[in-house]
Amino acid sequence: MARKARPYIFLGQTTSMCESCLRLVPAKIVEQNGAVWYQKRCTEHGVQKTLVSSEAVYWKRCRDFLKPGDLPLQFQTRIDKGCPYDCGLCPDHEQHSCLALIEINETCNLTCPTCFAGSSPALPGQLPLATVECMLDTLVASEGEPDLLQISGGEPTLHPDLFAIIAAAKRHNVRHVMLNTNGIRIAAEPDFAARLAECAPRFEVYLQFDALSRAALQTIRGADLRRTHAMALANLEKVGLSTTLVATVRKGVNDGEIGDVLRHAAQWRCVRGVNFQPVQDTGRNEGFEPERNRIVLSEIRRAILDQWGVFDDEDMIPLPCNPEAISIGYGLRDGTAIRPVTHLFPREMLVREAPNSITFERHPEMRARLIELLSLSCAGPRSAGVLHEILCCLPLVELPAELGYDKVFRVTVVSFLDRFNFCLAGVKRSCIHFVVPDGRIIPFDTYNLLHRQNSGRAGSAG
Repeated sequence: MARKARPYIFLGQTTSMCESCLRLVPAKIVEQNGAVWYQKRCTEHGVQKTLVSSEAVYWKRCRDFLKPGDLPLQFQTRIDKGCPYDCGLCPDHEQHSCLALIEINETCNLTCPTCFAGSSPALPGQLPLATVECMLDTLVASEGEPDLLQISGGEPTLHPDLFAIIAAAKRHNVRHVMLNTNGIRIAAEPDFAARLAECAPRFEVYLQFDALSRAALQTIRGADLRRTHAMALANLEKVGLSTTLVATVRKGVNDGEIGDVLRHAAQWRCVRGVNFQPVQDTGRNEGFEPERNRIVLSEIRRAILDQWGVFDDEDMIPLPCNPEAISIGYGLRDGTAIRPVTHLFPREMLVREAPNSITFERHPEMRARLIELLSLSCAGPRSAGVLHEILCCLPLVELPAELGYDKVFRVTVVSFLDRFNFCLAGVKRSCIHFVVPDGRIIPFDTYNLLHRQNSGRAGSAG
């Protein structure tokens, strides 16, 4: 009798999570029909098969982009129970905080059906300014000069000490500060937008912008925010405040609008790019059906290429600090037109396939600048300066006379782990972290999955 081949290619093994009981379980990583899956086995709930990438070729390419992690200056916890229960950051974590978040309140002026923080008007909690100052001290002790901080919530524009918090972040030498907001107050109060603009430079708005259609916004946000988005962008445009749009993506809801969102973003001079996030199944996620609504990074990346028609396959590449979780592409603005440039970056400078190549030896500084650019922490005017240095070194690249931040257009896809795609290696490489009131710094993924209710968060602070 002839031996039978398995119906898949075994790519490796990881520790994942049972989708029913959330226990850590072993998982095979397998390639089948051009996609990558986790095949998990829970002693109580049996075998579960979960899609982690729709494109095996891209998933394998991510491994080529791995680089050594950067250690924080100080860890906040010790190794005791093991990952992911010792967050954090514990000495077993592999990456510093490229991007840190501080949630300054729980209250919100929306009750979004999709909200990993579970915020609503019914939650009055907000952090005192003194507590936020202590959290900033924690971040500085860990990072020295923090690269990028997002002030979040809840809806942070409702906090009475918002501007004092922004000023405190700047006093703590945070290189670039973002304000995460649904835009309602910016839309309703032009003077508020003008006051935010006074916080520049080293400051921008991170504006929730999931879709252009009423139906998608109702499903994800529980409200038709089209007029709010238009008025907020008009007020931000008027005051010239740099803005990044952020879209949470649900399959079958707004994944068909990815190209439209990018085209719309390009029409606004104040918009510096768009970040797309596959919905993370944590917090409040009403109406979510995994088989129908779950979407993975590679599917969003493919939609950017196919629906927008501006970036090609070489223009959306893995981010070296956490390549399986983040894809990034850069373009240059010419009015409302976007010219892709990521494909111009020398591949041999980015991937580990050629660690001893002549290019490395002759141009180590250029490689360092490329790695710096391809990091979430490279934001604001800093990204424009680094991009200009790189492009000046490349042949046949026509640059604008002045390459400021207003000429940069960055597209990212940032995927977070949940009960479906949880991977212990991915947790250890996480570079997006919450700073919490009890003095810990916790990866985004495990905070929302395991630690959110036990962190001394805003609801217990007043």
